[in-house]
Amino acid sequence: MTDQSPTLFLIGPGYSASRLAEICLETGSWQVLGTARSEAKAEALREKGIEPVLTSDADAVAKAGKGSHWVISTPPDDEGCPGFALAGTQAGEAASITYLSTTGIYGDLNGGWAFEWSSSNPGTKRGKRRVQAEAQWREARPDARFVRLPGIYGPGRSQLDRVRGGKEEQVVKPGQVFSRIHVDDIASGLFALIQRPDLTGPFNLCDEEAAPPQEVMTYAADLLGMAAPVPVDLDKADVSAMARSFYAECKRVSNARLKAATGWRPRYPTYREGLKAILEAEEKN
Repeated sequence: MTDQSPTLFLIGPGYSASRLAEICLETGSWQVLGTARSEAKAEALREKGIEPVLTSDADAVAKAGKGSHWVISTPPDDEGCPGFALAGTQAGEAASITYLSTTGIYGDLNGGWAFEWSSSNPGTKRGKRRVQAEAQWREARPDARFVRLPGIYGPGRSQLDRVRGGKEEQVVKPGQVFSRIHVDDIASGLFALIQRPDLTGPFNLCDEEAAPPQEVMTYAADLLGMAAPVPVDLDKADVSAMARSFYAECKRVSNARLKAATGWRPRYPTYREGLKAILEAEEKN
């Protein structure tokens, strides 16, 4: 690896960011660094080919961030983004900054479309925290990018697993739709974006068909040849307050800006292609 190789610095190398790391490493030209809060987590990163940066080592964090393309995916708390608390003062040293946010910042649009120019109107605590986190990074780097994600699914985290796990009921709210994104499409979209550090501002990253959750669950059950969970009206369902909050917002999310700016296209434009690909890969292994 030469000194001229581009470097990806993952602050919070979780499910989606780790898949981005795989794409970068597969090119053979990128170096990938990622934060770790313990030696055990550091070793797990090494096994993935990611060079760990212990969050307890301020000098190592500063060195890792200098000249690197940052992708931040640490979930915010009441103080904002933990990644900002860790490295925000070094933001000016980054080649680019991309923060993974959520389409929850748009709030409820009653089934309408969410575009990047749509107003922020979060209706949940989670959404309000994301707005705060975006503001922190925007102040530190006016050219930061904010990738707003809807529901994420992929291998080990999909409706296929929920059906296999014996989920007995599926909450139904008439007219409710959610946008989604396969983890591989998140990674490819992010890879397209980090290669364009000139692009700034918010980008929605999602598939191309918002759909009712019960429709997706039924499709997953059909793929598995299993019975679909019994539909239960939201008003009668015994669900947690957090689960119920997901149904308080209904919108369709546009990915047009990212496609126009980078040429990116989702490999899985709907949940059908995504779930089918997950199952086919499982059957091969």
